[in-house]
Amino acid sequence: MPGTAVPPGPGGSATRSADPTMWPAPAEVSQPPPAERARQICLDLLADRPRTRAELAAALRREGIDDDVAAEVLDRYDEVGIVDDAAYARAWVTSRHHGRGLARRALASELRRRGVDPGTVGEALTEIDGSTEEETARQLVARRLRSLPAGDPGVLLRRLVGMLARKGYPPGLAYRVVQEALAADARTAELAELIDVEALATAAEESDRPADDIENWTQ
Repeated sequence: MPGTAVPPGPGGSATRSADPTMWPAPAEVSQPPPAERARQICLDLLADRPRTRAELAAALRREGIDDDVAAEVLDRYDEVGIVDDAAYARAWVTSRHHGRGLARRALASELRRRGVDPGTVGEALTEIDGSTEEETARQLVARRLRSLPAGDPGVLLRRLVGMLARKGYPPGLAYRVVQEALAADARTAELAELIDVEALATAAEESDRPADDIENWTQ
């Protein structure tokens, strides 16, 4: 059956044919080359916050970018410094240690989860030495102790050691710093004399439970 002719519209011009086969084909939307797509995805992510190479690679994989294309783009970004895991790790260590008081062990764990290789993690952590870590622990304990109400000294001990444990401080350092803080506080000075720091730290380190298991640390 032939297509139905469409009468002219009010202005005298004919509308398009009622036969869909006579309509003009819609313009095709061209897709950018994979490498261009990969670069744009990376730049969009980096505009939000710094990322490690591993984080960008994972994002490109989720977007369907071929691994070879992703590697080529990321290699180029490495060359020009757009992606720099070493700089990322150094900035992360500085920010998280001074801002959150995290110890080297916690910082190393965070960086590894973000795909930073162990060698780069180790180099970044050299910016925090043992004395710096201990001084940060002292400041954390002093600040926290001032905010805690007077009460059972044993509860204070568990809370303070638990706080340091969750931030990645080793048992020996945590118990020693807390004992010294309690000894300097009139409310808890008597308890501090009874704390066997070495025995508590050894028990915590030899336990099979995680180091931040406060129930294990302080029983």
